[in-house]
Amino acid sequence: MNLSDQEIAVCWLRRDLRLDDNTALYHALRSNFPVLVCFVFDTEILSLLPDKKDKRVSYIHHTLHTLDAMLQREGGSSLLCLYGTPADSFKRLCELFHVKEVYANHDYEPYAIERDKEIEALLRERGANFYTFKDQVIFEKSEVLKSNGEPYTVFTPYSRMWKQKLAIHPIKLYPSEALLSKCLKHAPFPVPSLKDMGFEYINPQVPAVRLAAELLASYADDRNTPGIEGTSYAGVYLRFGTLSIRRLVTIATKHSEVWLNELIWREFFMMILYHFPKVVTQNFNSKYNSIQWRNNEQEFERWCRGETGYALVDAGMRQLNATGWMHNRVRMVVASFLTKHLLIDWRWGEAYFGSKLLDYELSSNNGNWQWAASCGCDAAPYYRIFNPALQAKKFDPELRYIKRWIPGYSGACLPPLVDHDFARKRALETYKKALSEVG
Repeated sequence: MNLSDQEIAVCWLRRDLRLDDNTALYHALRSNFPVLVCFVFDTEILSLLPDKKDKRVSYIHHTLHTLDAMLQREGGSSLLCLYGTPADSFKRLCELFHVKEVYANHDYEPYAIERDKEIEALLRERGANFYTFKDQVIFEKSEVLKSNGEPYTVFTPYSRMWKQKLAIHPIKLYPSEALLSKCLKHAPFPVPSLKDMGFEYINPQVPAVRLAAELLASYADDRNTPGIEGTSYAGVYLRFGTLSIRRLVTIATKHSEVWLNELIWREFFMMILYHFPKVVTQNFNSKYNSIQWRNNEQEFERWCRGETGYALVDAGMRQLNATGWMHNRVRMVVASFLTKHLLIDWRWGEAYFGSKLLDYELSSNNGNWQWAASCGCDAAPYYRIFNPALQAKKFDPELRYIKRWIPGYSGACLPPLVDHDFARKRALETYKKALSEVG
């Protein structure tokens, strides 16, 4: 039999790079066809990455090799990795095989929504069905709404309703790992090399996820102290779907309400992005549209390099540049500093984080930057302006974190880029002026 004659189902991995508890894969494996698991190195996305040593691309590439080895071992199959636009890749796939069904998990970003519409139409023309499923969140889109049917724009009532729904609808796992024998039997497919795609391998050095009961039990007390290992490092694994959100929420409900709330914040921002896609480029709260950002390029470059003269800000930016990760408390401080002290448009900071963060998610990155700039939903009030020096004294009193990223630091630093009291006064005046113009 020619490959093109063989009827198959395809499971298209995107932000769900795992073979266990994968909703789309589970349903594909329960179909009437052998399943080919595939991944597309999307040139529409890769072409936007300026750093050809992007750690995220290396992480994806390494993860795909791991999944391919598992498929070969458990299912006598192989992962098919394609390189190109999604449309061209699926045209090629339909030429190689008689594709009857394609299964994938929902993605809520504007580009992904349009991409999936295009692929669904392409498959329909070829007589194939396209099925998608909820997988990267517990509740999606319009599943958690106000009583009047409108989406929440404040976190606390959203999280309250989220938890009520969870109590009514217990988490269900999808044991796809138990069905891998139903994968299409095939000799190993070659995985495109990073070099062939224009990238270079760099060890992403992703921290191991930390989910021990004792860590989560002390998470509420330790999560704001960057000098100790008090966080879970789950962000990267959630971003690429190498861990199931259902398993993480199950753990959180047993051990830490505070950590559970962090997982709910992620879903809150995904819901906001879905219902209010304008936030990708615009303020959620339009009354802040008149803010007169200074957007000084030299000051922005010093912030990027970690040369602001404020030790906690500089340590955070240096950690980000070196590792692709930054402690969450420090993220809040550096974002507040850029938007309030320097009056630089939050979109500049969001884009820089987007180019560096291993755990970059559009919805969370956007939501948190707008939160820091006070122009987002349920944002910090505009008059909340962190004092970086006081934040350092409160959350890094022994200078463990600062000294780790600024070797030799002894209390002296570069001259401050701006005086805190002056910057605070300037920010308040700028925000008040913008609000007064709204009327």
